[in-house]
Parts: sequence; C-alpha cells; structure tokens
Amino acid sequence: MNFIDRKIVENVSRRGFLQGALASGVFILSARFVSQPLWAEGEAATAFDPSLWMAIASDGTVTIVAHRSEMGCGSRTALPLVVADELDADWAKVKIDQAIGDPKYGDQDTDGSHSVRSYFELMRQVGATGRAMLISAAATQWNVPPNDCSTEPHFVVHKASGRKLGYGELAPAAAKLPVPKKEELRFKSRGEWRYIGKESNALFDLPDIVTGKAVFGMDAEMPGMVFASIEHPPVLGQKIKSYDDKAALKVAGVRKTLTIDTVEPPHMFKPLGGVAVIADNTWAAFSGRRQLKIEWDSSPHSVYNSGEFRKTLEATSRQPGKVVRNVGDVDAAFAKAGKIIEAGYYTPHLAHGAMEPNVAVAEYRDGKVLAWAPTQNPQAVQETVAGVLGLKKEDVTCHVTLLGGGFGRKSKPDQVAEAALLSKQVGKPVKVVWTREDDTKCDFFHSVAAMYMKAAIGANGKPTAWLQRTTYPPIGSTFDASAKYADDEMGLGWNNLPFDIPNHRAENGPADYHVRIGWLRSVANIYHAFAIHSFADELARNANRDPVEYLLDLVGPARVVQPDLKGDEAEEAKAYPLDTARLRRVIEVAAEKSQWGKLPTGKGRGMGIAAHRSFLTYVATVVEVEVDNKGQVHIPNVWTAVDAGTVVSPDNIRNQFQGAAVFGTSLALFSEITATKGVIDQGNFDTYQLARMNRAPRQIDVHIVESDAPPAGVGEPGVPPFTPALCNAVFAATGKRVRELPVSKTKLM
Repeated sequence: MNFIDRKIVENVSRRGFLQGALASGVFILSARFVSQPLWAEGEAATAFDPSLWMAIASDGTVTIVAHRSEMGCGSRTALPLVVADELDADWAKVKIDQAIGDPKYGDQDTDGSHSVRSYFELMRQVGATGRAMLISAAATQWNVPPNDCSTEPHFVVHKASGRKLGYGELAPAAAKLPVPKKEELRFKSRGEWRYIGKESNALFDLPDIVTGKAVFGMDAEMPGMVFASIEHPPVLGQKIKSYDDKAALKVAGVRKTLTIDTVEPPHMFKPLGGVAVIADNTWAAFSGRRQLKIEWDSSPHSVYNSGEFRKTLEATSRQPGKVVRNVGDVDAAFAKAGKIIEAGYYTPHLAHGAMEPNVAVAEYRDGKVLAWAPTQNPQAVQETVAGVLGLKKEDVTCHVTLLGGGFGRKSKPDQVAEAALLSKQVGKPVKVVWTREDDTKCDFFHSVAAMYMKAAIGANGKPTAWLQRTTYPPIGSTFDASAKYADDEMGLGWNNLPFDIPNHRAENGPADYHVRIGWLRSVANIYHAFAIHSFADELARNANRDPVEYLLDLVGPARVVQPDLKGDEAEEAKAYPLDTARLRRVIEVAAEKSQWGKLPTGKGRGMGIAAHRSFLTYVATVVEVEVDNKGQVHIPNVWTAVDAGTVVSPDNIRNQFQGAAVFGTSLALFSEITATKGVIDQGNFDTYQLARMNRAPRQIDVHIVESDAPPAGVGEPGVPPFTPALCNAVFAATGKRVRELPVSKTKLM
C-alpha cells in the first residue's frame, strides 16, 4: 500500500480484503441487502455478493469495516459497536478496518451529524445477518432446529444439550450458507443489547491516541516522497502576474518551484492556485517559500472590507426578503400591535481552527492517483482529484487517516488535489503541508451573518406576531458563483421555529460572497440560534418574566410542528417530526440540574438559558458566567440536557457536548475573521483566538434524556444553544445585551 511504518489505522481495498479473506478461510458477510454489489461481475468467484462490512477469521477475530472518518466524533467506534452487538460478538475480539473512498459504501461524508442516524439500522442488519448465518451453521452441525439455538458473546449455544461452538469454528461453514432476507432476521430487543447504550464504550482508537501510536494525516508517508508548501493567492480569485524564485532555489533542500493555476468560479473544492516550493523536507519548503517574490493580478474580491460589508448585510436584513415560512397574517398582527420590539444581531466569519492543519500525500502514476489524507469525505477526494487531473473517479484511491480535528473543513479536499497535481508534475509522491497561517487565511469560512428580529407583544409579554430575517453569503456560492440566497440552509434553525406564535414569518435576504464559504460545526444553526434565543430572552426580560418560564410559554403545549419543507428535509421530517414535548423536556431538565432560580445573579454573576433543535436532536443549555472588573467573562458552570433519541455510546455523547461547550466558548468570546481589501487579517492563534484553558468552562455537566426515538445527531447539536445561553447569562450578570459576536467586542464594564 506504499505506506511506510506506523500503519496503525488499517485501510482496506475491496479486492485486497476479499483476496485476503478467502485465502484465510474467513466468513464474509454477503451484501444482499446493499443496493448494489460491491464488486463488478466476474471480479469475485464466490457464490454470493461479498461485502466489506464484516468478516470472521478462523481464530474468531471479527473484522468490521468503518466507512466513516474519525476526528473525535466517535463514529469509527459507534457503527462497528452496533454490528458487534447484533452479532453478539466479544468486543475484545473485534478489529476495525478503515474503508477507502468508494461510493459502494454509500455516503462516506462524515459531516452533518448523521453517521449513526443514517447507518444504525443497516449496521444492525449486518450484525443480525451474521448471527443468523452462524446459528444456521451450528444447527446444521448439531442436526437441531436453528430456533433451538441462541448466542452468547462469540459462541453459538444449544442450551438443551449444553453444546456450544465458537464463531471462528463456524466461520467456514457459515460462509457456504445462503444469506437470509431481512424479513427473516431476528433483531435483538433493547433489553438484550450488550453494547448499545452502555457506559463502557470508549473510543476504539483511544489507547493509540493517548500513547502517540495513532496515525494522523501528518504521519502519512510514501517511499521517495518530496514535500511542498504553497503560497496561495492572498485574495480569492487572484492569479499570478509574475514571480521570482531565485532566492527560494538557493535554500538548502529546495528542489524546484511549480505553479498551480487559479480556478475560475465556482471554486468548489478545487485548489486555490499559487506557487509551490518542492523540497526535501517541510523546513526547506517553508523556508524557500518565504523567499518567493510574487506579483498578483487584481481580483473582483479585492474590494472586500468586512466592516463595510457588515453595513450592507445589516441594511439588507432590514428590507423584505424571500419568504421561507409564513404562518397566519404577520402584517395584520403588526398593524394592530400596541407594542413592538426589534433587534438586530451580527456574527462574523469564523475559521475552523482544527489542531491539525491541512495535509495530504499523493502519488500520480500511470494515470492513477493513490492518496493518504485526514479527510471527512474520501469520495469527495476521488471526485475532486479526478476532476482537476482529468481522470475517472475510480482511478483515484483515497486512504483515510485519523483527523486532528475537522469541524467540516476536512470535507473539502483541496489540499489532496494540490498534492496530486504536483505529484504528476514532479514524478514523485508529494506531501503537501499547510501552515497554521495557510489554514486560517485560506479556509472555507463559516459565513458572516446579519439577522433582524421583530415581535408584536401581546398579553403577558408573549408575541402575537414574530418576523425574522437572515442575510449571509450562502454555502451555495461554493458550487454556484451566482448564488445569493441560502435556500438549502433554511432548515438549519430558521424555517422550523418551534414557538407557539399565531403569526410568524421567516425570510432570507440576498448576499454576495467574497471568500470561500463552507460548513462549520452546526453550520447556520450557530447564527440562527444566537439571534432567535437571544431575542427570546430579550422579550422575557422586557416582560419581567423568568426566562425559563417564558421560554416554555413560547414553546407552548406538546405538539408536532411540520414546517413547509422540500426534498430530503421533507422525507427526514416524516421520520423525525419536530416534537415540542421533547424540547420542553430538555428545557425542564437543564433548569432542574442547574438549580435555575436558586442561585444569586447580578453584580457580575448570571445564568442564561437557550434551547434548540438541530440535526434532529433536542438540546437545552444553561451557562453560568462571572464577569470580572475588567469585563472578562469566565464560565464556572455549564449544564446541558440532550435528547438524541436512541443512544449508542453515552460516554461519547458527553464527550461531544463537553467539547461543544469549549468550541462554543471560542466562537462566542473570541473568534472573528475580518478582511481588508480582500485579504484575511488573521493568521495564527495570536490573532484568531480560541479559548485557552483558563477561559474554558470549568465544569460541564451533560444530562442525557432517555428516549426510544430513532438515533439523531450528536457531533454538532451542542454548539447552537451555547452562545445565546452565554450571552443571556452576560445580560443577567451585567445588564449589557450582547447583539454582536464575539462578546469581547462589547464593553461589559
């Protein structure tokens, strides 16, 4: 596989796995229930369509393939755990192999908090099918009915006679049996689950991670590889006018320089362009790059100044926009309202700030590309690399390492395409390494946004009408340069308001893009939740009502809310209706666990609450803050209640929501990306700040609400309610309302 040393994370090819499996006499689970075979006809001489989901060796080792990426989200453990549970396997005898990019695995994009919710049932089916075939093999050998047999971890048991056989012993015979249809399977009941929902499920990779053995993108190597560092255009769309590399070529270890063309929009996931320094090591590549002298052409985005752009966004948010949800008659309700409250909210661009900057190694040889990368989406690697090199997607092989953070940035594989392009030119494998400055200045940024909120106030301070407008450069501009409206993002906390308000209208205003826009952990939910739940708190305070009581009043009685959704969102809403009873429950739990109303507030100390549904998960968060005499915000406590439906790993859920609180602290208190004449002002963690240890929450309590609903997302839903809860707490502590992020821009003392 051309991977040197430290190959801890196994990556399997389809043909290679099959050949090795058959050679060792293992039982390979058939893929009859998969929509299409995993090999072309004639590629495998077996009696059934083999699958790479699972195999059992004669020594009893169960190999389960993880087709999603691991970046701390736990999906590489959770999905195999579901297989092992239904198989009734001994987890100590399970090995996990990482799948390469291949569309026959289904969607491999580890994004959108949908790994478990999209593949939970399929993984159960994989395990249950294997268990059924093992039972059939044992029953045949014992000449007893299969229904008289059962399983215990890694054994088939015939209780009447006291006989049992290990899975390894049964594997060869099981491989020869027909695969049962889905309707013939017996799935475990919830009470029979051995691993699903249990507390002891640590990440499979945890021992290697904490001992330094785990392989991340920076660890990947290929024989004879060279290193590359790329000077990208400082402004999106700039092209090289001229460059001087004489001084760069004098640096010891530098071999040559090469150019990468700037792509025409839409930029999608293609490389930005620029000048690459090819060298024997990263230090030489970085040093040589600093000696380059480059003159850039102008770009239409050179006019971009974030301060002026903010004014444009805010002005647009005050004008009528495209209606994305309309309930009742908002205009009539406002016309007869006795009191109207308005507010505007603003959030800046954000960078992903993953601890491991972009890196990839790729080799172009004989019209094919082999790559190793810390990617959230190896199929996007195939598509992007194939597109820029004019290859077929199946001629691009992408092996997936562990990711040193992702947050949505590493679903965009531009750095892998850079490595492949350069490899074709130099005739060797090339390892592209981005600096922290590259990662910050050349990101796919979380969009800047302006929101306008307006409410007509009725009895008891509750709105009789509610108008909300959101305006921001859409992610769609990544794929369509003419995109101005965020049509595909309105379901991210905007057109599905769960409040019990008779007249409600949600709108979306147009905005141009000037930087690359991309997904960041919880996406548009971040600014939408900030505006909606900050405004809800403003209304509560204006009505002199307790914020928790007021929030529950806004949510209203238990009911199912079905907003006007289209396409995939509409189909998903059928399986996961917006149930306000579940939202009410997490609010009540968060208030109870935080002892809401029992702790003193004011004089620099306060508590705030927000509740939000995203990625089909219901979350309520209470944040306690202390504001010192310098105006610095400290967070002694965070309480989060979460209803994520059926839970595979409670410990991992707590990890995700604790991490979301730290992530949210960075976004709320410090993080901001600005631009001057199209150039990003921030470069490293000195100017793009993240929460240091002394500013992170000191105690984070996560309370999981039990539910038998289908599994929902857990990687992202903890982020949206955190910021408004924190800002509401700041108001309780200081009387100062935060309407723009980061909080550090608001003078609190």
